[in-house]
Amino acid sequence: MGRFIRRQRASGRRPRAAINAASRNGRSAAGVTAPAAPSYSPTERTSLFRRFGIRPDVFLPLGLASAALPLALLVPVVHFSWALKDDTTFSVLTGTKDLLNSGHIFVGTLILVFSIIKPADFFSVANGRNIATDAAVLLVIATGLTYVIITAGIDLSVGSVLVFSGVISAKVMSAVGGNNWGVMLIGLVAALLAGLAWGMLNGFLVSKAKIPPFIVTLGTFGMALGAALLITGGVDEREVPFKLVTTIGTGRLAGQIPWLVVIAAVVCVVFGVILASTRFGRYTYAIGSNQEGVRRAGVNVDAHLIKVYALGGTLAGLAGYLSLARFGTTTVAGHTTDNLNAIAAIVIGGTSLFGGVGTILGTVFGVFIPAVLQNGFVITGVETFWRDVAIGAVLIAAVYLDQLRRRTQYRD
Repeated sequence: MGRFIRRQRASGRRPRAAINAASRNGRSAAGVTAPAAPSYSPTERTSLFRRFGIRPDVFLPLGLASAALPLALLVPVVHFSWALKDDTTFSVLTGTKDLLNSGHIFVGTLILVFSIIKPADFFSVANGRNIATDAAVLLVIATGLTYVIITAGIDLSVGSVLVFSGVISAKVMSAVGGNNWGVMLIGLVAALLAGLAWGMLNGFLVSKAKIPPFIVTLGTFGMALGAALLITGGVDEREVPFKLVTTIGTGRLAGQIPWLVVIAAVVCVVFGVILASTRFGRYTYAIGSNQEGVRRAGVNVDAHLIKVYALGGTLAGLAGYLSLARFGTTTVAGHTTDNLNAIAAIVIGGTSLFGGVGTILGTVFGVFIPAVLQNGFVITGVETFWRDVAIGAVLIAAVYLDQLRRRTQYRD
């Protein structure tokens, strides 16, 4: 090392250590003070954006959306942390002391944020129609799954049952042939029966065989999807009556409201009333709260569970028919995460994974959260993959708030 430094000095060059020291002291190797950091005018900044491939019109919305998303997640948490401190306030905000429904807060916050960022593109009738259409199929699945989760159960097979029912419906309509309402009605019946069969199988194994719902529905998740792939040979079925696509799939009531949205709304209203105002609904809540107590009261719990899982499977079959109408094909590989999206929407909407608590109205708000997020991210230029990150964070927050509610309830 010393020999190298002596050679540097003999040749008139400064050693590297001296150069580094001079640089740290703010001087160059020649003893001249280092220049200050450059400052750029707005025109020069725009040139730099272009030089490095950054579009200013995308960069600004991306930054705003990234800053606004934590706010959209924080507002509901603060809201309910405050609400849980006082029983009276909690009852007024949620309608009942036993309901944790944060979905409307999330949806309202997201709509406000995206409307501020892109008011002309997001806050419009056409865009609202697109969001509702995107949420319609998932909403039908989530309605039936809400009943299952209220009983303290779970159904992971709904996405695969949707695919299987769509495949059966398409095959039956193709075999019958024709392009009329009769063929479409036969396809609908086939889809509903296919979903009903899988739902009854789930209910029987859960209630009679006493196998945990998670294991049962995880098994039927693979079985239903595998059966659909065997029937189609792994290729989507595209022989669908054209009238099905042009009427139910893309048609609109009075030229404004998509028929998919109308059907989903009717399903929600009917089964929301059943859940809230009938004996069937009361038994569903009671089983989720205390299954053994309901059994000792003389209720046939096993039969009721079979009915609940059959309902979930039937509505998954209806969702498969609606998906077939919308896309004109079975989309076998397009529903692998529908079960997780439905569960996340239900829990975010206030239904407890521990059973006994939940409403269809809360599920409606929960379903619109991923639809609004995806639509808003597309409009603002944010990668839509961030939707899954946001939904995961919201799901964790919702379960945490549910645990707070339960602890507060037990403490009282």
